[in-house]
Amino acid sequence: MNYLDKFLQYPEFEKYSQLLNRLDPHSSPEIVIVHQSPHPINETGKKLGVFSGSFNPITVAHTKMFDEAQKQFILDEMLLLLAKTNVDKEVFGLPLEGRLLTLKGYAEDGNNVSIGISSHGRYIDKVRALKEVYPEGTEFHFIVGYDTLVRIFDAKYYADMNAELKDLFSQCRFIVANRDNVGIETIKKYLDQPTLKSYSPYISSLILPDFYAEISSTAVRDRIERGEAISHLVPSVVEHYLD
Repeated sequence: MNYLDKFLQYPEFEKYSQLLNRLDPHSSPEIVIVHQSPHPINETGKKLGVFSGSFNPITVAHTKMFDEAQKQFILDEMLLLLAKTNVDKEVFGLPLEGRLLTLKGYAEDGNNVSIGISSHGRYIDKVRALKEVYPEGTEFHFIVGYDTLVRIFDAKYYADMNAELKDLFSQCRFIVANRDNVGIETIKKYLDQPTLKSYSPYISSLILPDFYAEISSTAVRDRIERGEAISHLVPSVVEHYLD
C-alpha cells in the first residue's frame, strides 16, 4: 500500500517535511514540540512521562501503556516522542510526516498528551534535548517495552557502556511494560543479571492485559494490506487517516 498518497492531501504534511529536514541527527540533540498538552509542565520538580516510539502506526496498546503509566506513576505530563533516526530501524510503512499527523490527530481528539519529534534516537541524547525544553528539575520517566529495554543494555550502542549507562540512569527512570510472550517475571529475571542489578532501582514494571500486550504496529499494517478491519487495534481518529 502507498501510505504516502494517503497523507499528501493534508496541508501539514509539507510543514512536517520541512521540520524533519531541519533536524540534524549529526548535530546537537534537539526536540521540537509540535503539539502541547493543555496542561504542560511549567514548574520545577514535576514528572514527565516520555513514550518514545516509531508509532508505525500508533495502536491501542501504545495508548494503554501511557494511560496506565500516567495513572500508576502519577506523571504530570505525557509526551509522545517520534525520533527522526532510530538506532535499529529504517523508515518503512508510514512516512514520518504521516506518523506525526496521526499522533497530532490523536492528541487533538480530546487526549491530554504532547507530541514531539527528536533529532536523535539514543535515550541519553533525548534526555539532553528534553532538558532544553522542560524546566530545570523535571523528572524524566521513559515508558518502554521489553525489547527496548534489552537494546538499552546492548554494548554495541556505546563507546563506553558503563560510563554512558551511569550517565543515563542518573538523569531518568524507565517504566517497562510486558509484551507478547514476555511477562513481568521475564523482565525481573533479565534485570537480575549481575551486570544489570545496579540499574534495577531505576526501572519499574507495568503490567498490561494480554489483549494489549499482543498488539503490534506490524500486525496493524498487515491487516491493512489484507483489507481487514483495524478498528479494534487503533484509536478511532487514527483509523480515519488509514482507511
